Amino acid sequence: MALPMRWLCATEHKPGWISASRLIRPAKSPILFAGLPAVPANGSNIMQFRLLPLAGLLVFGLLLFFQAPAGAQLFETKAAQAFMIDAETGTVLFSKDADKPIPPASMAKLMTMEVVFNAIKSGRLKLDDTFVVSENAWRKGGAPSGTSTMFAKLKSSIRLEDLIQGVTVQAANDGCIIIAEGMSGSEDNFAAQMTERARQIGLKTSTFVNSTGLPADGQQTTVRELAQLALHLWRDYPDFYRYYGQKDFTWNKISQRNRNPLLAMDIGADGLAVGASEAAGFGIVGTVSHNGTRVIAAMSGLASDKERSEEARKLLDWGVRSFEKTEIFARDEVVGEAQVFGGAKPGVMLKAKGPIDIFLPITNRDKLTARIIYDGPIAAPVEEGQPVGALRVWIGDTLSQETPLFAAESIGVGTLPQRALDAVKELAVGWLR
Repeated sequence: MALPMRWLCATEHKPGWISASRLIRPAKSPILFAGLPAVPANGSNIMQFRLLPLAGLLVFGLLLFFQAPAGAQLFETKAAQAFMIDAETGTVLFSKDADKPIPPASMAKLMTMEVVFNAIKSGRLKLDDTFVVSENAWRKGGAPSGTSTMFAKLKSSIRLEDLIQGVTVQAANDGCIIIAEGMSGSEDNFAAQMTERARQIGLKTSTFVNSTGLPADGQQTTVRELAQLALHLWRDYPDFYRYYGQKDFTWNKISQRNRNPLLAMDIGADGLAVGASEAAGFGIVGTVSHNGTRVIAAMSGLASDKERSEEARKLLDWGVRSFEKTEIFARDEVVGEAQVFGGAKPGVMLKAKGPIDIFLPITNRDKLTARIIYDGPIAAPVEEGQPVGALRVWIGDTLSQETPLFAAESIGVGTLPQRALDAVKELAVGWLR
């Protein structure tokens, strides 16, 4: 059930100015006055709003705030970069320098496995397929390399499923190179395929030069894209995702525990990967499920293995315990209004394609802000269902979610006097900008 409250919300349209707009709530809801809290029907104080008038002679804007100070963060972490999302909805719960390019280190193996899982899902590979251990794979990623390895024997043949477990559990560099050479002929060719797949699934920054994540010029990602990749793996490959929660794996009579420290913490973790490099410090991509809520986090720039484990545990635990999902608008409910230029009506009502849910901080609900964003004023005619803008919600200074908004009605072209008046208003506002 939607929260019983009425909102006034700023609508940004045309860069540099804000026009009047209203987030609509049912008439029975309490009305918000400047500086006064919104009190729902049950009498508990859910959120406080502050309405601030914006300068302008012809156009007045009302900006909705949940009393959020600029630059506020609900959580502090020692990580240089961090990003966390709710897995069900993709809602951003925390972000810190999330788009800074970083070396992926061993976390690049998540993309290696995406290419493999995609090939299996499409029927191009089978788990029983076998791959031969080349001398290159053995020297660069096997026992002689001194790096993380599954100790594959030179010139032996290994089933793909065993290689997958070597990579997901042991972060085996030899396993990655064996797969890359077997699928694409060379590791260079496979790395190009990794980058191509990254673009196909929406990762714009991530670029791969090898299959292992070992240091290489031009190899980069971001913590945002690592979390998005992890979400993709969890959503699209449920049959294979389970390998990330496997606590140990034995190959060549050598048993190794999963390198992910979260699995041993009894916090509901079941993945995914860790990495470390001289350039970016210690990093991790982790996920935790607790009481029906799953969050995914990626972190980088930590000082040690111990600090990585502790900071990841704290962030993920905070993520699953500090938010509750609340419906603020039901399906087909009018969300707000956007200004129309030259129309039979001055504004068009807006709605989403479905219900709008937000994740409310349980103890910091005054850290939320929301506003409708659109390019405008929108020129008539307007067709029902036409994309118009979006409702954006911030948690502190983090853009948490963005919901597309559409015209809830059709607006025809106005009469000549109506269009003339709109033209005069637009001209006057243009002089004020």
